[in-house]
Amino acid sequence: MGVVIRTAGEDDRELVVRLLDEAFQDDPVSSWVFPGEEYRRRTHHRLMAAFADAVFADGRIDLTEDGAACALWLPVPADEHEDDEGGPAQLREAVDPENERVELIARLTGDIHPAGRAHEYLWMIGVVPGRQGEGLGTALIESVLDRCDREGLPAYLEASSARGKVLYERLGFAFTGRALDLPDGPRMWPMWREPQIL
Repeated sequence: MGVVIRTAGEDDRELVVRLLDEAFQDDPVSSWVFPGEEYRRRTHHRLMAAFADAVFADGRIDLTEDGAACALWLPVPADEHEDDEGGPAQLREAVDPENERVELIARLTGDIHPAGRAHEYLWMIGVVPGRQGEGLGTALIESVLDRCDREGLPAYLEASSARGKVLYERLGFAFTGRALDLPDGPRMWPMWREPQIL
């Protein structure tokens, strides 16, 4: 039986934030942004809430029917320019004002984001720890990639782990060639996928 996927609504916000918080507690980038397990446990969910709210406003969140996995997608137009210079600072102020890494991660990922072509941006995909490895993430991604292929639209993401990078390569993403090495932290791999000819 296949994975049932639906579009999350505002009434799913608490579920999505909790899911993302659980899924990314041990992620290398989350561990860098919020060093220390206790600090991360107390604070990390606020960043996940800010991300979810941004995508509820401007994109789409796909959720497995059982609530075990979700994917946050943003459509990026070809002519989008980073005109919200204050966005990373506002994010830091809303999430954790004393933590400069909240602002820095937003600035650094914004700096490497491709421009000039419309694309779907997989901002985050999370699967609760007890359900990882069951194909839920792949099903969530493939449902959007199928549409991208039909519409001739590329897709983009930043892999936050070597394991994730391998999964995304299997789905047709390719490393852009310019890694993002976080200061005294882990590496992220920007990845691009051209639409596949059907």
